[in-house]
Amino acid sequence: MTPDDAGLRLHAVRISLGERRLLDVDATIRPGRVLTIRGPSGSGKSTLFALLAGFLDPTFKASGRAILDGRDLLALAPEERGVGLMFQDALLFPHMSAGRNLTFAIPPTRKGRRSRRAQAEAMLAEVGLAGHFDRSPSTLSGGQAARVSLARTLLSEPKLLLLDEPFSRLDADLRPDIRALVFREIAARHIPALLVTHDAQDVPPGGEVVEIGG
Repeated sequence: MTPDDAGLRLHAVRISLGERRLLDVDATIRPGRVLTIRGPSGSGKSTLFALLAGFLDPTFKASGRAILDGRDLLALAPEERGVGLMFQDALLFPHMSAGRNLTFAIPPTRKGRRSRRAQAEAMLAEVGLAGHFDRSPSTLSGGQAARVSLARTLLSEPKLLLLDEPFSRLDADLRPDIRALVFREIAARHIPALLVTHDAQDVPPGGEVVEIGG
């Protein structure tokens, strides 16, 4: 892969439902940058995520190309794509501790129980949750759960991050800090990211915005 290949390129990506065209997108997301997709409900934002992650319902028709780090993303099986997702809800496994949620996400190539736990503890510390490895998800605040969700996603070593309104369920006073944390980690890890939101305040400073469905 050359430096020019790095990141995500969406070439004439079009999604339709029957005769209705939902979206038509051409865009490039460089490593560490965030592209924001905004549009009304039903405009195809989440459907685009489904296409990129590999679980688009066959009732939709898609065309175009999505090239991630020089690879044709849409030609790969979902488990080969390296796509990480963050949703409105943290979706933590309730029967696992916060730390076990993280070790579950670490790729199996990372061997050794102690090593995996150490990676999880280091990531918890990085998102401001040192000492929370054994905490039950049911005891976490909304902001803490969002941080664990982010940590879990990052530990899966994604090559592309899809953010589906990840801040919308947070209390207003928590959103700025969680936004800043997410965007800081994306930049530090050089991950291209695609953000869906209805809130203009979610758009990172200087970030590109694509309006659809309007």
